[in-house]
Amino acid sequence: MEQTSTSRRRSSSNRKPKKNQIPFGFAAVILFVVIAIWLNTKSSTMAIFWLTGIAFGFILQKGRFCFTASMRDPYLTGGTSLTRAVIIALAVTTIGFTAIKYGYANAGLPIPGMSYVVPISLATLVGAFMFGVGMVIAGGCASGTLMRVGEGFYMNMLALLFFVIGSLLGAHDFGWWKEHFISKGVSVFLPDVFGWMGAVILQLGVLLILYIIAEEYEKKRGASH
Repeated sequence: MEQTSTSRRRSSSNRKPKKNQIPFGFAAVILFVVIAIWLNTKSSTMAIFWLTGIAFGFILQKGRFCFTASMRDPYLTGGTSLTRAVIIALAVTTIGFTAIKYGYANAGLPIPGMSYVVPISLATLVGAFMFGVGMVIAGGCASGTLMRVGEGFYMNMLALLFFVIGSLLGAHDFGWWKEHFISKGVSVFLPDVFGWMGAVILQLGVLLILYIIAEEYEKKRGASH
């Protein structure tokens, strides 16, 4: 016991003191502001994009928000806090985007985002499975990878490189896949099937059930904090 405590004191005394990160934080803020001012001289839109991106990056890093972790953590640790956060985010965006789309439809205007209502086919299932496997191996989705690249993780830098390469290859061959596989599926726009109110109630109901399941699963695994 004495040897253990002595070795612990030695190891703690050998640790280097942590550097004060506050000056680096102030320097980063000043740099962000200077770049925003410079971008504003070129385009106010670019300045807004810059500040918005910085804000989202800060929130992601502090919140440790990652879609991969939301699907991975229930299996590894039993925790579902991120899973429930994603479900809440989907519920909020469901209400917001439905309000926007309904406003356009009610005014007789083209509904924004309709180009994203794409057919569901076997290619969707295969692509989702492959992407999910890739996310877990890479240790993060797109947002999680970018966040960890900013933190200096070398593995995620490598993942980001191949993320870009894969996206370029996918964009190059997307036309062929769309013609031979994707276009053979069925497109479903829930408001056309259940009406606007019915679609919202159905989607929010499914999300509520998933939220309750996630919460009960965490309690069952004993991972609740």
